[in-house]
Amino acid sequence: MSGDSAALQPPADAVPPVRHPDAPAPGELLGAHYGQCFGCGDGQPHGLHLQARAGEGVSITAEFTVQPAHQGAPGLAHGGVLATALDETLGSLNWLLRTIAVTGRLETDFVRPVPVGTVLHLKAEVTAVAGRKIYCTATGHIGGPDGPVAVRADALFIEVKVDHFIDHGRQEEIQAAMEDPDQVRRARAFEVNP
Repeated sequence: MSGDSAALQPPADAVPPVRHPDAPAPGELLGAHYGQCFGCGDGQPHGLHLQARAGEGVSITAEFTVQPAHQGAPGLAHGGVLATALDETLGSLNWLLRTIAVTGRLETDFVRPVPVGTVLHLKAEVTAVAGRKIYCTATGHIGGPDGPVAVRADALFIEVKVDHFIDHGRQEEIQAAMEDPDQVRRARAFEVNP
């Protein structure tokens, strides 16, 4: 596994993750956190349209189908697209913690090719929390949820305040998201990734 990096090893004082009492129930579809997100948004014609569901504890499952627009080599998923699917899945875990966090580090192992037309079945869980640092891991399976592992990743997410997005995002998109009348969508727009 890719977790050999010292940056991805929780410190001795890390604690087990705690699912927020208001987190979506196990089995509940999480939906897109932001319509223009390349990973999960329905406003991206060539995006992944990743579908994530809350799992038990602080875990989720997700799926996406590799489309022709996601190719790297002829007929195979681009490694960057697979890394994006892992990052999106891992980032969705933060919704179960009800924490705004961004990817600090992502280490990915590419175990086997993923052909166009394949459904990638992803599983992710938070393994530890230390202050603002959230440690998590994910695997992507082909041929079914328990099929062979094609990709896997370990990640470190860093808790941030909404100001992170306001200070660094494009004003037009920030304003539109902040004015969304749906409070949950408004909060989720700022949920993951720098």
